[in-house]
Amino acid sequence: MRKEQAMTPRFLSRVLASVLALVASVLACGPAGAHPDPANQKVAILIFDDVEVIDYSGPLEVLSDAGFEVFTVGATRDPVTTSAGDAVKLIPKYTFEDAPQADLIVIPGGGFEAARDSATVAWIKRQSEHAAHTMSVCNGAFTLANTGLLDGLKATTTAGNINRFRQTYPGIQVAPEQRVVDNGRILTTAGLSAGIDGALHMVDIMKGEGAGRSVALDIEYDWRPHGGFVRGAMADRLIPSIYGALHAQKVEDAFDVANFGDNDHWDRALWYKTPQTPGELFGILKGAYEEAFAKHGGPWLPHSLQLQSASPLSAKLAFKDREGHRWEGVLSVEPQSEAGQVGWRLAIRRAR
Repeated sequence: MRKEQAMTPRFLSRVLASVLALVASVLACGPAGAHPDPANQKVAILIFDDVEVIDYSGPLEVLSDAGFEVFTVGATRDPVTTSAGDAVKLIPKYTFEDAPQADLIVIPGGGFEAARDSATVAWIKRQSEHAAHTMSVCNGAFTLANTGLLDGLKATTTAGNINRFRQTYPGIQVAPEQRVVDNGRILTTAGLSAGIDGALHMVDIMKGEGAGRSVALDIEYDWRPHGGFVRGAMADRLIPSIYGALHAQKVEDAFDVANFGDNDHWDRALWYKTPQTPGELFGILKGAYEEAFAKHGGPWLPHSLQLQSASPLSAKLAFKDREGHRWEGVLSVEPQSEAGQVGWRLAIRRAR
């Protein structure tokens, strides 16, 4: 039978040294699931002339409050005029040539969408090779799509650009019903204030679950990551734009517009000063909607529109969406009391 090793002072000191080394190793690595110090994580926010103020400032507020090192990047260091015009101008901290490698890249929207062969797209692609995450806000999704990083993925953009995005990038699955779409490394958000939601989501990802909620409370923002308001899911997504057709018929822009509704119904009214008679305008509207609903690329089922006259200046309508749901409504024109003014109304609702 083998003798037990004697518990000599030298043996005990070796055991103690091993235990201390193990403890030091664990402390150095941190607890399981720990995230890097936010101060050591860099966030690059792209800016350019006519950048939408809330698209960059919302994420900037959230991510800087979370403790990340946040900086702006432009093509040059020339002052950038924002969507607010001369009221808000920015000077990029870095250019494409000297910007440090970022852990998160934020691509806001505005009056510029970078082309595939642009310096902006080239910079995003270089940065994204080593960045942990790349995020777009609003129509910044078009710039992100032009990098190829969204190919085959799911994405969203601002509500008014959903149909254009779907038509421009058929290889991308468009998700208008989501405010934030996370594909792992690549994230897109809906328009404007949705960039705040996307940034809060990234705080949770980069700092740990619950960190985003803390920032939301600090900035007094009603963050609902699992529900709430999604502009692109509302029923007016099923009303195609006919403004181009109206302009072609010499119908000027409306001087007043009213919209209200939700995901299951929408009511739109517009008022014009126009030389057309109410009957002429009604005929133009019918033709424009018949043509628009016949086109592919929208959430409606092409050629499904049916119009049935209800009076000389109104018609009942019915159509289907891409999921096969039936919708019904009324299109009508109403002369106004003031000479030369006419209003028209389109109301739709999901059929029961």
